[in-house]
Amino acid sequence: MGKLYDNETDVKNLPTLSCAFVGDSVYDLLVREYLVRCDGRRVGELNREKVNLVCAAAQSAAVDRILPLLDEEELGVFKRGRNVTVHSVPKNSTLKDYHAATGLEALFGFLYLSGRNDRIQELFSRIITNDNE
Repeated sequence: MGKLYDNETDVKNLPTLSCAFVGDSVYDLLVREYLVRCDGRRVGELNREKVNLVCAAAQSAAVDRILPLLDEEELGVFKRGRNVTVHSVPKNSTLKDYHAATGLEALFGFLYLSGRNDRIQELFSRIITNDNE
């Protein structure tokens, strides 16, 4: 899919949580695609593994793997997402993990809306490669 916005300024002006809203789905879809490609398990098993990979703790760990790879702009997007004020945290998550996960989702949403699909694949590949080591 190409760029969804005419110019990058439009994407940069979106609220951070809007990027995270999109990024949540982008990341979820990447995980689902990865699991389907890697294994012939039943859907119920795939869903349990997906939940383990998209939870806040797993996304927080993913951030640690890709943080050194981020350029200045990407790091800024991540930090804005991480620092956004939240009013509730899922019961199985820490505040720190939830903030990091929101930052990761904001980054993936920003990249997706900017049409930077190759960069999304590059970062996700690093996340998954480290998961399997």
